[in-house]
Amino acid sequence: MRILKPSLVAAALCASIAMPTFAGDETVPSGTFVDEYGTSFEFQPCGAGTALCAVLTNLEGASATEDNLAFVGKQVIEAEQIAPNAWKGSLAAGGMSADATITQIDPNTVTIQGCRAAILCKTLSYNKAS
Repeated sequence: MRILKPSLVAAALCASIAMPTFAGDETVPSGTFVDEYGTSFEFQPCGAGTALCAVLTNLEGASATEDNLAFVGKQVIEAEQIAPNAWKGSLAAGGMSADATITQIDPNTVTIQGCRAAILCKTLSYNKAS
């Protein structure tokens, strides 16, 4: 399988321990968020209420290979809340995975940091689609 360009693999396609719900949490990413390349995810709460899941909804550019396009429409992220506005889990697609941290910067912006081998990390910013 040909893998996504490195920045996308680490940040986008690459589930954790359960954590308690954090009091005072006001926002959870929900809806479609798009990066500067046109790759998008549909975020929604899942699991026991503390998890965040994402479905890959679009791939653009060099990452849009036949193999990678097979993951469009599939859930590729599941992460548990670790702090207010932060979730940690995994990005997984086609036997490849990476540690992932999703941070909600504000209601319209999230970042996804993907790490492989604990040192090869990349962070991409995603903006809420209108």
